[in-house]
Amino acid sequence: MPEFTDHPLRYQLSNELHARPFPTAHAPGRAVYLVVRKENHAASRDKSEDLAHLIDLLDRYGAAHPQPGATHHSAQIGKHNLKWESHTEVVTYSVFMDGLGERPFDPADFDVFPKDWLASAPGQRVTSALVRVETPPEEERLSHALQEWFVPESLAVSHVLEGAAIVAGDFRIDPAGHVRFAVFPGEGTGASRVGRILQRICEIELYKSLSMLGFARSRELGPVLGALDDRLSDLMNRMTDETVPADETLQALLAISAELEAQSATSSFRFGATGAYEAIVLQRIEMLRESHFNGRQSWHEFMIRRYDPAMRTVKSTERRLANMAERAMRASELLRTRIEVERSAQNQSQLEAMNKRAELQLRLQETVEGLSVVAISYYAVSLAGYLAYPFGKSLGISKEWVLAGLTLPVVLLVAWALHRMRSRLGAQH
Repeated sequence: MPEFTDHPLRYQLSNELHARPFPTAHAPGRAVYLVVRKENHAASRDKSEDLAHLIDLLDRYGAAHPQPGATHHSAQIGKHNLKWESHTEVVTYSVFMDGLGERPFDPADFDVFPKDWLASAPGQRVTSALVRVETPPEEERLSHALQEWFVPESLAVSHVLEGAAIVAGDFRIDPAGHVRFAVFPGEGTGASRVGRILQRICEIELYKSLSMLGFARSRELGPVLGALDDRLSDLMNRMTDETVPADETLQALLAISAELEAQSATSSFRFGATGAYEAIVLQRIEMLRESHFNGRQSWHEFMIRRYDPAMRTVKSTERRLANMAERAMRASELLRTRIEVERSAQNQSQLEAMNKRAELQLRLQETVEGLSVVAISYYAVSLAGYLAYPFGKSLGISKEWVLAGLTLPVVLLVAWALHRMRSRLGAQH
């Protein structure tokens, strides 16, 4: 009996669900977060370069290497815990440290990544963040700290997970080049739950930054689409001008259509990824289950005021690009129809001219046939006369009467023979 077998990917796909566990973090503590992305063709990059760069960092700390082809890895680097992940477009490095350091959001914490190692990265920094984790101080001291650490007009603070912690951030880049976040776990909030909060904060920053690449692309496309829109509108107005050659207008429309398709091809992945990243950002914020902290704006409200307009711009640009391509296609189809109608009218005129020429040829042919009957009959009567002269002389009929008697039968015979010949030729065609 054949054995019952497993699908070859069964264990791999099942393990993938558990491949990226949440980190654990204790209070007081801090975290450093780094996102690296290749400038061009990030999704199709050579991921072995990312692994080689990770191994270089691990070797500097004498840490164990990841498995070949790994997409995630955790290791101890010195006194700190490193978590590395490979995503579709980026790689992320999260380093978790114990204690609060010498001062809040100390740029020296980022020195866990050596400068020469950062310079050799196979990509560019998309974002980096410093996260401070400490038990919440008294309310007055907490409010003072938030005012000191963050930009008040951008500060978003809220209770999360039914009061399990307070999270704060302003999503601004500080003078050292990092975004700042603060987490204040409540009493009884375990290290695993703090780790999940940290992970969600980092994911919000990651996918927010990646989705803003679509906003940058939409801003680049704005002037390009504006110029193309003006050209397209001008060409559509020219379509109603009968003095402008339709072929010339069609060629210009096809050129615009080709340019729009090229822009759509180069932007489709970016806009599609932006939509997916936006959904993840909103989902991660929803998972925090926020409630207001002292009447301040929540993270969700911050995203509605600051982030949502940018995403709406991306969607508007995507729709505009698609609508312009559709307009150009419809205009081209209308112009093709007009050209086909004009060509049909020209063909009809040519057919009518051909019919007239055929009628003239037929009349000329009939005239030629009549003349041919006369010419052939003339020679036939002459020949027949030579044959009939002896008989007419013996009967006492003069030469003139012999020719007169032969003329009518010969003419009829020649006419009948030519008619029969023409009928046979017509039947063959």
